[in-house]
Amino acid sequence: MTAEAAVERLTEMLSDRPAGGTMWRPQRRWLAAVGALLTLVLLVHQLRGPPCLTSDDRVVQILPSAPINPILLGGSPVDRTLPLIFIGGMPRSGTTLARAMLDAHPMVRCGEETRVIPRVLSMYSHWKKSAKESVRLEEAGLNDEVLNSAISSFILEVIVKHGEPAPRLCNKDPFTIKSATYLHRLFPRAKFVFMVRDGRATVHSIISRHVTITGFDLKSYRQCMQRWNAAMETMNRQCLELGPRWCLRVPYEQLVLHPRLWMQRMLQFLEIPWNETVLHHEQAINKPGGVSLSKTERSSDQVIKPVNLDALSKWVGQIPSDVVRDMAELAPMLRVLGYDPEANPPAYGQPDPEVDRNTRQVRRDSADWQRRAQTLLGAE
Repeated sequence: MTAEAAVERLTEMLSDRPAGGTMWRPQRRWLAAVGALLTLVLLVHQLRGPPCLTSDDRVVQILPSAPINPILLGGSPVDRTLPLIFIGGMPRSGTTLARAMLDAHPMVRCGEETRVIPRVLSMYSHWKKSAKESVRLEEAGLNDEVLNSAISSFILEVIVKHGEPAPRLCNKDPFTIKSATYLHRLFPRAKFVFMVRDGRATVHSIISRHVTITGFDLKSYRQCMQRWNAAMETMNRQCLELGPRWCLRVPYEQLVLHPRLWMQRMLQFLEIPWNETVLHHEQAINKPGGVSLSKTERSSDQVIKPVNLDALSKWVGQIPSDVVRDMAELAPMLRVLGYDPEANPPAYGQPDPEVDRNTRQVRRDSADWQRRAQTLLGAE
């Protein structure tokens, strides 16, 4: 089996697991996943020719049956020191907008969500949280060194090969930020952009756009706010543990109101030179070297437009009154992240003149933008 085949096999096993889940159900699938990861590690290390003891204690060299290609980027081999960019946060919190704006930069390639990266991270998290599974792994010879080598190889292969080469590669799978500290151990030069948004707007968008997330009851604003709060507490803690050198928290509302200021901050944090293209991502949609969009991602129909104000306060007046009344208790992370749970509507701030102009243009030509969405993404 080639390294590419091992990666493909693992991807197939992960692909039928619900997004955002934390439990790995059938034992057979657990064993198969462990076997696939071990196979990948063995393939990666075969070229080193490790010694093997035969029954008569002679040391022999294990030689690969065929050469194994290293992971290449633009013709050059890459490893775990690659300065990757990870964009994460709750779904419907501006992660797609952030990656589209970054993707418009000529030095950066993010691309669509992979979906498999957060699943393999979730699987690893499940193994480490379960004492029984950890013992089984150790007994099988799968210590942290082996697992980290396998998982990092898998992630690197996916990020490098699922799009065109670029000087800086980034990944946007929202829930990866829940594993930010572990990812930073795997990729010590990686940096993380943590998108945050008013949880009331996030939950309203999740419910109104029917975004399925494991554990979220789309019929209950109350339950979804509680789930949002728990997820954001975990993600924020991960970002704080990494510290400001490695993790930048970006408020979606401020990115929308002041895109130039916040993109300057983001690029400075990522050590990428300024380029005006990041303020006009809509001009690079689905163009060579530009912003590639997926027809299946919920936010694609929105990010084809220039940065505008339309999504900021759609939630106002849409949340049940009893949930609004209990908001501070249901979602204390609102206040932690700088949002006033009592403000309805909130005062996010005044937009830059360019954003005002974009908003008027988007509203004036709404029918035209709808046709563009259908053309670019296809009617659902």
